[in-house]
Amino acid sequence: MNTLAAHQSVLLKQAVDALAIKAGGFYVDATFGRGGHSRAILQQLDKNGQLIAIDRDPEAVAFGKEEFASDNRFEIIHDSFANLGKIMAARDKLGKVDGILLDLGVSSPQLDIAERGFSFLRDGPLDMRMNTSSGISAGQWIAETDEKDIAQVLWKYGEERFSRRIAKAIVSERASQAIETTHQLANIIEAAVPKKDKNKHPATRSFQAIRIEINNELDEIEQVLESSIEVLSAKGRLSVISFHSLEDRIVKRFIRDQTRGQKIPREIPITETQTGPLKGLSKGIKATEDEIRNNPRARSAVLRIAEKRAI
Repeated sequence: MNTLAAHQSVLLKQAVDALAIKAGGFYVDATFGRGGHSRAILQQLDKNGQLIAIDRDPEAVAFGKEEFASDNRFEIIHDSFANLGKIMAARDKLGKVDGILLDLGVSSPQLDIAERGFSFLRDGPLDMRMNTSSGISAGQWIAETDEKDIAQVLWKYGEERFSRRIAKAIVSERASQAIETTHQLANIIEAAVPKKDKNKHPATRSFQAIRIEINNELDEIEQVLESSIEVLSAKGRLSVISFHSLEDRIVKRFIRDQTRGQKIPREIPITETQTGPLKGLSKGIKATEDEIRNNPRARSAVLRIAEKRAI
């Protein structure tokens, strides 16, 4: 199988079902990846339906253009989902989108291709950029960032309790030689961590943290969630899959706050017009044991669903 296509979409059925797809509706797959969710959405659309996919990975965009070249219901855009509002405004689709799907995980091809530098399991250049045509690589960031800031990123985005030890080891090592590969960095981290978790590689949290920092991931999640309110139509659905606690916390808080709306004193009765623009439709939905057995990456996935209230 083509490496680019070898990706199992996590919570595929649940996430697509959550959109309550209308055959002639307009939908956005804001994290195309390798098209698993897009393909499932298109299967439920008739000739009047339309799907716009977004991805900032040029390899994903190239794959999408080739894979769905003959489907005139489909368009893929090379951009960050943080620009969702601008993308929809340019197409006169603000308030007209029936459903938005967000899969916040890193796709299997990104992890599996050593040259992308996302995984410490495969030796490759320290890149980690979702969009390889812009921004600085993880290697550049490691080379240029001071020890205190490295430690802060590892703690904030990786919740790494040995962040200071690791940052000190990185700075010490780069003083004698450039840190340019994933295995180099993973070995430095492993040597710096005094207590090992038998179920997790010592570099796991640090690699996650650096990837989040390099790609500005959490800020972009907040931006796309905020944009979803103006983009969705009345009763339009938002379906979001998260893969770690920092992402899920942002999604959970956003849906909660947009469901409650403006804070009002307890003694004042809340009317429908005083509630928020969204209505939460689920608690966190997780993968079944069968799916986890078939796709271990599903273990940490959480799906949350919301619907825009009718005015």
